[in-house]
Amino acid sequence: MEQQIKSIVIVGGGTAGWLTAAILAADHNVDQGQLLSPTALNITLVESPDVATIGVGEGTWPSMRHTLQHIGISETEFINSCDASFKQGSQFNNWCTNSADTYLHPFSLPVGIPDFNICPYWLPFLQQVSFADAVNAQARLSLAGLAPKQISTAEYSFINNYGYHLDAGKFSNLLLQHATSKLGVQHVKAHIAQIRNTVTGNIDAIITTDGRALHADLFIDCSGAASMLLGQHLAVPFIQQKQVLFNDSALAVQVPYPQADAAIASCTQSTAQPNGWVWDIGLQSRRGVGHVYSSAHCSDDQAEQQLRHYLQQSGAENTELLTLRKLSFNPGHYARCWQKNCVAIGMAAGFIEPLEASALALVEWSAKYVSAQLPLPNSLLSVAAERMNQAFNQHWQQIIEFLKLHYVLSKRRDHDYWHDHRESSSIPTRLQHLLQFWQHKVPSNQDITHSDVLFPAASYQYILYGMGFETQQSAPLKPSQQKKAQALFEENTKRVQQLAAALPPNRQLLDKIRQYGLPPI
Repeated sequence: MEQQIKSIVIVGGGTAGWLTAAILAADHNVDQGQLLSPTALNITLVESPDVATIGVGEGTWPSMRHTLQHIGISETEFINSCDASFKQGSQFNNWCTNSADTYLHPFSLPVGIPDFNICPYWLPFLQQVSFADAVNAQARLSLAGLAPKQISTAEYSFINNYGYHLDAGKFSNLLLQHATSKLGVQHVKAHIAQIRNTVTGNIDAIITTDGRALHADLFIDCSGAASMLLGQHLAVPFIQQKQVLFNDSALAVQVPYPQADAAIASCTQSTAQPNGWVWDIGLQSRRGVGHVYSSAHCSDDQAEQQLRHYLQQSGAENTELLTLRKLSFNPGHYARCWQKNCVAIGMAAGFIEPLEASALALVEWSAKYVSAQLPLPNSLLSVAAERMNQAFNQHWQQIIEFLKLHYVLSKRRDHDYWHDHRESSSIPTRLQHLLQFWQHKVPSNQDITHSDVLFPAASYQYILYGMGFETQQSAPLKPSQQKKAQALFEENTKRVQQLAAALPPNRQLLDKIRQYGLPPI
């Protein structure tokens, strides 16, 4: 029988490494919560003993609920261990005109989806009601600071779709403990001294500074921006994207709440600045805030001044005493994520600014894609690699185009940063064509040209019409369809009223979860 992949070494911990380890182990080594013996896969994670986590707040997509449930972590334990709160989408402030404008990209889809695209039937009423408010109850409820569920709602179930805000360091620690104690993942703390190849160019072993040789059939690079295996050792080319998305720097800070019972925002706050934007993520015990900016348009001192001004305006106290951390990144991704017998996941495969929080979603997708290929004969490594690399590049193309859409639609005129983002030379050709098409027809799933998409057509609708894009639809609307749309609009209005009376504030629900826990499924 042909040799199968039986052993995996993951290089690097953090969220990417431990989430990948947990997903692989849960898929192949656990049955109904019990660790199999012998296990199908021997999974070892090796990480440096003295690399600190960045410690910024992170946002997830709703997909994380399924992932956590699948790997066997209770939602109550996760929320209480990771300082986590509920995320129901992203709120964009001052992105359109810098005149106190705001709109929301919620996680819940418009009413009628997937059978009915209600967007064309909203266009005649765009002056009366925003798109998100007309088609979705979540927009109004989350802006009011309400939670997406009740204390009686079972773990991972929801009333309004949601992801999480979490402390990245605490999340990594929870995953480490769970993966090693419940899923059989082996943990090695060591520095890497050498990477040794076979005669065919595959990686044979990782040699640590204390002389250990960690052999494996498959190696997963989760070494972060260093990309030790894929980028450095295997020399896969890196594809720059700074000509499209300019941001390459960030200043991050942890901000205490002025009172222990302060309200917790239900969405990631993204507030545009002269040369970038500020994220504001509300955890249970603090806020995680940061300014993402382009070093070509803004100095570090200017960015710091803008961030401290934002903190003062947002109610933070003693802002002059808060310590900022500088982060730098090279926007782009590698030409391939799977080379030989090595797969890169997380920042080791690429990173673009955190707008729309796609980083952890890509980690989830990558780990699940690799897991779905196993068990795999060694002879099919190249076939699996080609399939994953094709999907990987399609995802990056969509992420880059979708993030660029936010900038292209802005009407801000205050600085060159915004003007340069609208220069046609910086806009991907496919996005230019879609924008021309959407002037006459609302986005639909037919505009997404590949399967397994990260952003559905509804996400484009939320951004386009949240930022005041105009579609001059020429096709007549059928009376029967108009009647159906009107019924959906009215149904949505009633749902808003019902849920506004039933859902608790974020802080209140999180306090109850800490006290009582959520009902297990």
